[in-house]
Amino acid sequence: MYYTIEGKRVLGILYIAGLITGTLFFNITIKMQVFKVSDFLDFTEYMKLDPYFRKNAHHMMTFSMEYAYSENYILVLSHDEVVHLKCSMLNKMPGEGFDKYANLKAAYAFMTGHPGKKLLFMGQEFAQLREWSEERELDWFLLSEEPHQQIQNWYRDLLHLYKKHPALYELDNDPAGFEWINKDDIFRSIFSFVRHSKGKKKNLLFVCNFTPVAREDYRVGVPTKRQCKLVLNSDEKEYGGSGEKRTEIYKPVKKECDGQKYSFAYPLPAYGVAVFEY
Repeated sequence: MYYTIEGKRVLGILYIAGLITGTLFFNITIKMQVFKVSDFLDFTEYMKLDPYFRKNAHHMMTFSMEYAYSENYILVLSHDEVVHLKCSMLNKMPGEGFDKYANLKAAYAFMTGHPGKKLLFMGQEFAQLREWSEERELDWFLLSEEPHQQIQNWYRDLLHLYKKHPALYELDNDPAGFEWINKDDIFRSIFSFVRHSKGKKKNLLFVCNFTPVAREDYRVGVPTKRQCKLVLNSDEKEYGGSGEKRTEIYKPVKKECDGQKYSFAYPLPAYGVAVFEY
């Protein structure tokens, strides 16, 4: 069977797999025997950058939403991302030690919050160090080390969040399911957005800081005065954070921020991710 891919007539589906390697967000739609592969800027390239330079590449994390609803995303970090000298997901991250693990947590959170179905290749959920190889098993022994346990805990709870909150999947293909709060916080490299549910209940507000700079004076705008409950916080001890005790309930006040009528203060840690339910 022949398919048309961006104007090229090719044979079979295996060829398509070769075209989509190296991307996080891609789309395959079958309509009158046409496959369309999205043309977008890869978020893995953003994540590889030293945080100091991310302000110059801010658009790489926002561009996908410019045409998200003309296509159906599959957010894939497949085996093609972690072989052939491309490095494991952890070793794509800049810095050393804490910085690598903290960057990876922020990346996984952003991916989970972004509209589209998700796939993460085995071993990356506990931050395998080596590239994957079909000639050996995964490096399970790494789970005896605390940083790898903490990444596994983080990804586990992201999956639990996804399963528990329909806002993260039921309106994937509907513009009503996503709202930027601030996509233009360029110089601080912070992204904030809301995933809405069909019934407008248990919506999720994501705040992701992609620099090692803590923002003690951070304030986030919200489209409602309903109280916001902190349901996921990357600064928890079990995820490798400081373990600093934080308020669970935040009550927005009538104070404009991020173009929203209401807002609340939340001290945002270095590489911090916070998810609120309202």
